[in-house]
Amino acid sequence: MDTLLRQGKIAFIGGGNLAQALIGGLLERAHLSPDQLLVIEPAEAVQQKLLQAFHVRAEPTVSDKLKQASVVILAVKPQIMHEVCSQLRPYLEDALIVSVAAGIRAVDLARWLGTQRVVRTMPNTPALVGAGMTGLAALPGANADDRALAQQLLQAVGDTLWVAQESQLDAVTAVSGSGPAYVFYAMEAMQTAARELGFSEEEARRLSTATFYGAAKLAASSTDSAKTLREKVTSPNGTTFAAITRMNQANVAQGIVQGIHAAATRSTELGEELGKQ
Repeated sequence: MDTLLRQGKIAFIGGGNLAQALIGGLLERAHLSPDQLLVIEPAEAVQQKLLQAFHVRAEPTVSDKLKQASVVILAVKPQIMHEVCSQLRPYLEDALIVSVAAGIRAVDLARWLGTQRVVRTMPNTPALVGAGMTGLAALPGANADDRALAQQLLQAVGDTLWVAQESQLDAVTAVSGSGPAYVFYAMEAMQTAARELGFSEEEARRLSTATFYGAAKLAASSTDSAKTLREKVTSPNGTTFAAITRMNQANVAQGIVQGIHAAATRSTELGEELGKQ
């Protein structure tokens, strides 16, 4: 699993939540040591957190140390990526570039950094608990070893899925990248209904959270489709049937599908807007 990961240093540009999730995964699941990791992070509070949580010392600014890295993970906000890339470019030797920033296209990163060894990824927030889902796309300049290395990196925080064309990452963003928000949205509604039916805030939270966790675990362990699993729970004229019938009348499923299409469209727009820099 981690043969490629042990070849050279791994540098993180940005030490925020997603970077911390990856660092924790690499240390715990890939069994890397803290001295194999380099983090560039200007915020002193984040530097202290990295040191206390992972024993990883962060540097406040880019320096020649970055030239030691065999892979550089871009984990800064999309809005400042162009500026950050201009600072990084003089210090990049022949490192593989892996971006976890939403919306920034690999072709634009390649243009800003002067390298074609770029893999763009789209993780989601469950990566923070090692249960992420990440879509990946590589430029032609990234070879088979580069792709394997990028996959090993992201598998430290969950599952991965390669897409044939980078444009498909907009769909990944819409389905799994934004997907946790859809789940939380449904949980909110379930908790509201539970409170209206007489449960306390904590009881409503426990009921909805355990239900989503259990249903996801059941779906992951089953070969049945989501449709089949739903039908197995829905007895004719029963309680679930009454609920699903009412939801269908309200076009709930259609609203979810339309929402995901809207997210995909917006992801494409953001890539075009950010790429104009």
